Amino acid sequence: MNQKISKIFKQSGVIPYRVQNDNIEILLITTRDCNNWVIPKGGIAKGMSPPASAAKEAWEEAGIIGQVDVNPVGSYRYRKRGKIYQVQMYLLLVEVLTEDYPEAGQRQREWLDVNIAIQMVKQNSLKKILHEFLQLKSNSCLPFVNTQSSL
Repeated sequence: MNQKISKIFKQSGVIPYRVQNDNIEILLITTRDCNNWVIPKGGIAKGMSPPASAAKEAWEEAGIIGQVDVNPVGSYRYRKRGKIYQVQMYLLLVEVLTEDYPEAGQRQREWLDVNIAIQMVKQNSLKKILHEFLQLKSNSCLPFVNTQSSL
């Protein structure tokens, strides 16, 4: 009896957000082939915690720096080239947006109202996490930290 056991590859990613004029905005990036809008994510770097690795991916893929909340907000799975990936998601309040970053020439990025961002991503489980983020932030008694309008 030869049964193939699927390995699940662990990744971490961020939901990069800011508040502009009391509206929550999410920064989406394109996949390298520019076919889909996604969030920064990637494999967990050796010797790094999942939140720290997610912050590293955010810098490399989107040119953003900010505070990563170490409490995960959810996870989702996806399949790519026959492999299964499990992505643990964290919130990242964007403090710095740079023009010069490792994957600047390979991806587009765009700030979007969170409701539009939910419509733009294709992954249903990621849509659900973004929707839960919107509910959490809309119902939160905690004040948002407003970021500079230049972001």
